[in-house]
Amino acid sequence: MRISKHISYKEAVHSATAKRRGIENTPNEEQLYAMNNVAEFIFEPLRLYVGGAIKITSFFRSEELNAAIGGSSKSQHCKGQAIDIDDVFGHKTNAEMFEYVREILDFDQMIWEFGDSNNPNWLHISYVSKKENRNRVLRAVRENGKTRYELF
Repeated sequence: MRISKHISYKEAVHSATAKRRGIENTPNEEQLYAMNNVAEFIFEPLRLYVGGAIKITSFFRSEELNAAIGGSSKSQHCKGQAIDIDDVFGHKTNAEMFEYVREILDFDQMIWEFGDSNNPNWLHISYVSKKENRNRVLRAVRENGKTRYELF
């Protein structure tokens, strides 16, 4: 089963934490529909721009898994609406992917996750629907051991 041409179902629901702790991480039909949208409107166009593979570090998370890893209680990952990606293959930097998404694609929220002013450690990108997307851009920073989000 595939989420899209370049995302397998197994890759989309993979979690070492879920496996280690025996946590169920299976999306329902509504969540799968949302995942297909993220793949179609964000991941696949971005992959075409990048010209090669992009590492997915997190896609779908069940509520139990999200709680186990300390994710936000409002995480769009739990709805299948968000994907975290990292360029580990050297085709484009995370910063280049960030700029492409911001300038070209329609998205709900994108977060420059930590890193420095030249390149984030990874990108968080969500997609809800053409009608509901906010095109909101944030930067995650750590202050006194806590994560704070600021408008980019």
